[in-house]
Amino acid sequence: MLRYAFYTGCSAKGVAPELYESTKLVAEKLGMELVELEAATCCGAGAVQEKDEFMSLVINARNLALAEELGLDMLTICNTCTLMLREAKFKLDKNPEVRAAVNEVLKEAGLEYKGTIEVTHFLWEVIDAVGLDKIRSMVVRPLKEFNIAPFYGCHIIRPPYLIGYEDPDNPKSIEMLIEALGGNPVDHEARLACCGFHSFWSAEEKVTLKLTAMDTQAAKKEKADFMVTPCPLCHINPPELNFYTNLKLFYL
Repeated sequence: MLRYAFYTGCSAKGVAPELYESTKLVAEKLGMELVELEAATCCGAGAVQEKDEFMSLVINARNLALAEELGLDMLTICNTCTLMLREAKFKLDKNPEVRAAVNEVLKEAGLEYKGTIEVTHFLWEVIDAVGLDKIRSMVVRPLKEFNIAPFYGCHIIRPPYLIGYEDPDNPKSIEMLIEALGGNPVDHEARLACCGFHSFWSAEEKVTLKLTAMDTQAAKKEKADFMVTPCPLCHINPPELNFYTNLKLFYL
């Protein structure tokens, strides 16, 4: 049995609960046990990091310490959570003085960050731990009728020194999974583009809408039936998506 400390993040439980529920169902089917970190908090999604870097380290060190108490690697289902947690781990592991200062704060909660676990993403574990051969063997209804456009989003491929799973300029993980499910991956010029999430929260909604429209139009131009993304933030951003393109967006 593959066991993980399951960090759900905010989006997949708050604004897109279908992603949380579907992840649990798929994980169970694939033989993955997800031990949910119910006491974990938001990763900060970049906003906290910009305001108070030390506080963001404390927040995510606490999240990591909760997984360490279980002795399990942390599994996320959000690109941004993956990046924020891996960035915090990188800084804490590389700087003993910062780590000591953070642990002084964590001591009040009876926790200590030790650096004993890794942070991984659901997409990566489906490919590497479960395996594409097993995925192929379990397919009942192949997606052969559908042209599927991958949308990676920013934080699952960049920056490479923090992520490092695959070539950030030419990732193939989503395409590999689509093919394992019998679908037809569609190449399009926006597959590595940004969804505009951070612009949306900085009161630049028009910028976000334009970026998202450009992304989905690029997929539609290549005759895609729908897009898939491994990120809840890309999935939900923005609700006006279908107004522009009438293209369905799915979480993978």
